Amino acid sequence: MPVTTPYIEPAWPAPATVRAVSTLRTGGASVAPYASFNLGDHVGDDPAVVATNRAALAAESGAGAIQWLQQVHGTEVLAATGDMTPEADASWTAQPDLACSVMTADCLPVLFCDRAGTTVAAAHAGWRGLCSGVLEATVAAMGRDPAELLAWLGPAIGPETFEVGPEVRAAFLERDREAEPCFKPSRGRSGAYLADLYALARRRLNHAGVTGIYGGDFCTYTEGDRFFSYRRDGQTGRMASLIWLNP
Repeated sequence: MPVTTPYIEPAWPAPATVRAVSTLRTGGASVAPYASFNLGDHVGDDPAVVATNRAALAAESGAGAIQWLQQVHGTEVLAATGDMTPEADASWTAQPDLACSVMTADCLPVLFCDRAGTTVAAAHAGWRGLCSGVLEATVAAMGRDPAELLAWLGPAIGPETFEVGPEVRAAFLERDREAEPCFKPSRGRSGAYLADLYALARRRLNHAGVTGIYGGDFCTYTEGDRFFSYRRDGQTGRMASLIWLNP
């Protein structure tokens, strides 16, 4: 069947050498419960259909080779090669026509570039990785002055729907006592909190020296017509956020 690839392009002042896209759930070849542009090959979807979707993304976005990762909610950051599927939660490159990518369905994708347009990176920041320092590790791996970096916060579960237990709040506050405003008591489950992943990420990036931060105005949970959400649906597909350098 024909595949049309819809995606979001970040609204940020990236230089002309930088391209970035974040996919939506629509326009692919997968069927329910992965309908329809599922890019995850680890969620139970037909591998041949996932391969079709990935090929469409590479061709229609112009990304060329894509570095896929086996994400484990950690802080490992690798130099992208385009080969294999290494275990890591972020990658970076200064090589043109090689896209760094992360897959998400509620976790926070963060795309990076330097203002000169010479280096890019993509990080997967679920709450565990975010708390443990995956964004700081990505900034360090890029080897650029943090003040010269731009970051875009892609589609993630929003602050009004991401309910967490008190242990999650405690883990963040142990590292940053001033992050308390990023949590508010849940009106649903007693003792639970609503966590603002976007605000937590901005704090971590600011602490790492990154001030050029954009995006952060999506909610994968409530925008079911646009995004996959593991928290909402359980068995579901994955979106991808990619960034690369044009020659």
